[in-house]
Amino acid sequence: MTPVFRIVISILAILLCLLVGINSAKFGFSKLIGRYAVVAKSIPAAAEAVRIAPADADAHRALAVTFQNVQMYREAERELAVATTLRPKDDFLWLELGTARDQIDNAEGALFALDRAVEFAPYYAHTHWQRGNLRLRMGQTTEAFRELREAAKSNHEYLPTLIDLAWGLSRGDVKVTEESAGIDSTEERIAFARYLATRGKGPETYLQFQIVANSITDTQRRELVRHLIANKEYRDAFAIWNKSLNENTGSQFNDGGFEDAITFDEAGFGWKVSRENSNLTLSVDTSDKDSGVRSLRVAYNGTSATNVAILSQTIIVKPQQKYRISFSHKSNEIVSGGLPLISVTDLQSSQIVSKSKSLPQGSTAWQKQSLEFVTSPLCEAIEVKLIRNECQSTPCPIFGVIWLDSFLIEESK
Repeated sequence: MTPVFRIVISILAILLCLLVGINSAKFGFSKLIGRYAVVAKSIPAAAEAVRIAPADADAHRALAVTFQNVQMYREAERELAVATTLRPKDDFLWLELGTARDQIDNAEGALFALDRAVEFAPYYAHTHWQRGNLRLRMGQTTEAFRELREAAKSNHEYLPTLIDLAWGLSRGDVKVTEESAGIDSTEERIAFARYLATRGKGPETYLQFQIVANSITDTQRRELVRHLIANKEYRDAFAIWNKSLNENTGSQFNDGGFEDAITFDEAGFGWKVSRENSNLTLSVDTSDKDSGVRSLRVAYNGTSATNVAILSQTIIVKPQQKYRISFSHKSNEIVSGGLPLISVTDLQSSQIVSKSKSLPQGSTAWQKQSLEFVTSPLCEAIEVKLIRNECQSTPCPIFGVIWLDSFLIEESK
């Protein structure tokens, strides 16, 4: 190699490095402007990024995004089409192009783009989900649900939406929804049971629950119960709640003698305790009781709402049946213009059907009291509550302590 040839080669190498450097600088500057354009929603800035680096897919994408921000969807589609030619194996760009074409009602073109997105990212849930939704809008129901099921099995976050889509298209047909959504695994069946519970489908929820009863968590079971109770599906809610409480068979108090610990998160058919008032304290008392080894002690120390249940329990009952509830109570230095009492509410009509006498003022030994009522033709459950009488003036404080024990419900003639 001659000295002259070596010099020529060196000069060419230097020029090539300079050219690469200039192009790199252009690409870097273009990307900087493109990021600014997207944040600032500036079409001129995005167009300048394309002018500086016309072969940069990201510059065209930035311009497309700014067009979409002002609803210039055809212009956005054009720029994304250019971007995919510059980076043809980028699944994300194909996905965005599919969305852009869908926005301009080019369903076939959108499907072509989404086919490419799936081709280059076959294991990504979101690509299958987008293509499934497009096919659904195109009337390709069978292919759509096959695609949507694949996406949901890959990413379970899509499962609730898949179930809802199947439910809507089947017009609430439980069997068709189950088949369309491909419900077969334990996790899917629990999600399906949750959806049915929110829709107030008591028997159908219980059927799904029976299949997964050995796998469902207590938290999931309580959620089903809570949704069914909210939809007044009391019998099936009780059947699910009762899964691990077989000693309770329906029309009776659960722990009527307060022998168990009182919890603040009861979502079903045990004692529910209000957290709404700091001027009273509820606790289990082992030193003073009417029966068993414990009672419930309620200490009042100031103003409390008269229309709020301090303590309550939901009980399954028969319609058009006469019942008698009895309980024991004791007082110590109770003083108030709105004394405590026990009320019974028909949960179907939300009407109070019976009240006890007010618990006495002052101090008393243990006493028994009872109240009777007849359930309405549609009544499935009642709520027994500890509340207070309305006061003639406000505020209406109450001071002192009461004890409750030995709650019992019986059918009466």
